[in-house]
Amino acid sequence: MKKFAVAAALLSAVVATPALAADGGEARVEVRGGYIWGNGADEATLGIAGGYDYDLGTNTFVGAEIAGDKVLVDGANVQFSAGGRAGAKVGTAGKAYVNAGYTFGDIDDPYVGAGYEHKIGQNLYGKVEYRHQFINNFGDFDTVAVGLGMAF
Repeated sequence: MKKFAVAAALLSAVVATPALAADGGEARVEVRGGYIWGNGADEATLGIAGGYDYDLGTNTFVGAEIAGDKVLVDGANVQFSAGGRAGAKVGTAGKAYVNAGYTFGDIDDPYVGAGYEHKIGQNLYGKVEYRHQFINNFGDFDTVAVGLGMAF
């Protein structure tokens, strides 16, 4: 129940952030899919995410994100995550970043990663991201995902 309450609070915060998007940043929502491997297993994954990036001047930003991702095998539950990212703007349409956070659900452990996001037009963006999941009692996993999203 505690995990559900945390997820609900984080989701509420992300849903409420579009009002803040007028100056100094942008909210975003995305769908993503990828590939997860480690500890002798490899599977496809599919998920959704929402977040907000705050501008720290013309070249840098920090952001927060919540997500739900599912490994596409029978019996796997949706894994929720909450984290942050920091990075540099690349040209007028790109963002390179590092991220870190915590996954909760069947697996409760931290992750770190890096990615690149690029605007396709005014509001649409594509991204690619790598994550390394530190799993204490089972063995680490790695994920590569691509996503398509809207920024507003």
